[in-house]
Amino acid sequence: MTIQYERPVSHAAHWARRLSLFSCLLFVAAVLSHRFGPLTTPHFLALAGFASMTAALAVVLAAIGLARLWQVGARGGRASLAALLFALLPLGVAGAALYSYFHKPALYDVTTDTVSVPPWLAVPSAEQDWLPRAAMVTPRDREVQLEAYPGLSGRRYEGALDRVHQGARKVAAAYGIAITAEDGLDNILADLEDLVVDPNKVARSAEALSEVPIPEARPLEAPLEPQAAGSGDVLLQGEWRSPVFGFRFDVVIRLREEAETTLVDMRAASRYGPHDLGIGADLVEGYLKALDAELLGIAGD
Repeated sequence: MTIQYERPVSHAAHWARRLSLFSCLLFVAAVLSHRFGPLTTPHFLALAGFASMTAALAVVLAAIGLARLWQVGARGGRASLAALLFALLPLGVAGAALYSYFHKPALYDVTTDTVSVPPWLAVPSAEQDWLPRAAMVTPRDREVQLEAYPGLSGRRYEGALDRVHQGARKVAAAYGIAITAEDGLDNILADLEDLVVDPNKVARSAEALSEVPIPEARPLEAPLEPQAAGSGDVLLQGEWRSPVFGFRFDVVIRLREEAETTLVDMRAASRYGPHDLGIGADLVEGYLKALDAELLGIAGD
């Protein structure tokens, strides 16, 4: 008489594979809809959180399936391993986000100038849904930023305002920042008008130099008029989205001419939520480093 041993089947392992596959597909669909579709950040975070919790449940069931395989040789080992692989994506991203959430300061607005913050040309607004946050950035928030990102500072370039503006726009386009508004361009036009040579003025200067052996400095005939706001700043405001997940950030770049140099400051704010997970500081630092390389390349032209 032949005795045939039939191995038991671990239903937990097979349910783990189904749940983990569902969570992985849901997570990918949410990312694509948020990055390229109409899904807003609050809804994306809700779907991503649900997918991560489903993946965590799948991991628990996969562990039960592996335990049953070890104890009684139950079928389901491959299903448990597949479940662990499918759950790796949503759980890995969730783990990285939680790490940044607890190890980065709870800021959504960062700037290179915490004393004189670059102003918005158009104040960003968005429906926060279930992600409420403070409407105003407090001085305490700026102190927290200084403690967390002490190296986040503006740049000073030995170049005219028009040249730095050209480089700032070029780097913004290459970095994925879509400029939506500009202000203060009259200051750049004024600098360019100063470079235009008037033939009549040159002739008069030549006659004066022929009569007077010692040249004297000629004052400006028409001093520059101050702007309506009393500032010679150039402001560029734009929008930026993170490359993978498509988180939206509002950005403003300020150019200020000081003593034959141009000072560049930047401000970045996440459009949703009270915490930017450190992405804003990385955005500002990355842009300024790219601007350093761009202006270094055209220096001396």
